[in-house]
Amino acid sequence: MVLALVVCASVVVLAIAGLVGFAVRRRLIQRVGGTFDCSYRLKMPADASTQPDLDENGRPTSAPVPQTDGKGWVFGIGRYSGDSIEWFRVFSYAPRPRRVLPRTEIEVLGRRYPQGQEELALLSGSVVLRCLHKGAPLELAMSDDALTGFLAWLEAAPPGQRVNVA
Repeated sequence: MVLALVVCASVVVLAIAGLVGFAVRRRLIQRVGGTFDCSYRLKMPADASTQPDLDENGRPTSAPVPQTDGKGWVFGIGRYSGDSIEWFRVFSYAPRPRRVLPRTEIEVLGRRYPQGQEELALLSGSVVLRCLHKGAPLELAMSDDALTGFLAWLEAAPPGQRVNVA
């Protein structure tokens, strides 16, 4: 009986230690400042378009809109770090960012609201930002406020850098 109580207590202590570890890691990431909640789509659909939603005159293009199944989204934290965005997974103990997205390699294609199963996979009120990163499709989901800050950060590139914001 005593052994069962010791085992149960050990499991509870380990679970609490794991949760405290997540909280401490998140606090350490956020203490520098410039962070925002940002979901990252790790597995892009095979038919993801690399065409912008609007042409240079602001008219809609015929870029195909892929069917979204809500798969591949991972909740994370974005952090501005000079001329790049560092993206950390929330449910990870890794001290380093999972992805680093330099400002010069991000091209915004358009934005959309979550559709179908994506609404369940993302935070409520999220906007999906379609981008190109090194020529490959990329999707980020964030709140309207975070999106405004992200687009302002992209546009605030030093003179001479090529920045394309839709």
